Amino acid sequence: MGNTAMRAAFITETGPPDVIRIGELPLPAIGPTDVLVKVQATAVNQVDTYIRAGRYLTLTPFPFIVGRDIVGTVAEAGRGTPFIPDQRVWCNSLGHGGRQGACSEYAVVPSERLYPLPDGTDPTATVAALHPAATAHIALHHRVRIRAGETMLIGGAAGSVGSCAVLSAKEAGARVIATARPDDHPRCRELGADAVFDFNDPDLTERVLDEAPSGVDVHWDTSGHAQLKAIAPMVATKGRIVITAGREPQPSTPLWSLYTRDISVIGFVISLATVAELADAARAINRRIGGPGFATRIADAFPLTETAKAHTLVEAAPKGRVVIEIAV
Repeated sequence: MGNTAMRAAFITETGPPDVIRIGELPLPAIGPTDVLVKVQATAVNQVDTYIRAGRYLTLTPFPFIVGRDIVGTVAEAGRGTPFIPDQRVWCNSLGHGGRQGACSEYAVVPSERLYPLPDGTDPTATVAALHPAATAHIALHHRVRIRAGETMLIGGAAGSVGSCAVLSAKEAGARVIATARPDDHPRCRELGADAVFDFNDPDLTERVLDEAPSGVDVHWDTSGHAQLKAIAPMVATKGRIVITAGREPQPSTPLWSLYTRDISVIGFVISLATVAELADAARAINRRIGGPGFATRIADAFPLTETAKAHTLVEAAPKGRVVIEIAV
């Protein structure tokens, strides 16, 4: 390659969105097991804003390129990788643990974190689905180990992670009870939910127990707004509660209702998923990308120069994903 520099969105200190700078950085070199990817599109996740703000501590070598998800093509492949130039690829685990991020014209990806992209897929729609789809797959199959015939309650089921969780749970043969705003109930039913309720319904617990008299086997509030104290009565003996969101303080929760019924509370953050777990999720994602696809909503798309604006929008919790188009 003749290039020696690339445009990137990066930070030299943590802070609000306006610490993001747009400028040139040296084109990174690759090792024998790395791949240099020409980035077409990336997405902005809530966790990206936490890392940029310094709320989620991880190694961020400055200047630090923000972002983690990419869709692109192979520009250069290390001799110890299975990839070839111009091959379409994707990754969803950059920008954490010392790895530089995705929001740049080129990104170096360890080959074990890079996956082929099926032909005929739209870069913008695909990159929007990667993070929520992988989160849903790993949470369901590697943390709570959902089984056919179980009943699962998914809170915030119309959202990005929630909608992917509904699809993944239904594929696994589970029965799904969804909660969402009333105007999103038709969307939840289209995704395959067997029952849908308003998560602000004061009688929600009674409605859930009408559908699942012994309680649900798995409860996952993807919005992070549900209180553990209110969740416990909906969960069956030996049930599982998965926690993946929620920054606000919770009221005190009596532990009696959890341990006397052998209920497990499982915390999960995809940033700590193993390479093997990510690869398993990638296989499932590629099957769906190459087939029925995902129902991920896109709130807005920005050019690389407006990355700070994209972060500001994500912090406002838009109804859909925020994408940055770099070379589509």
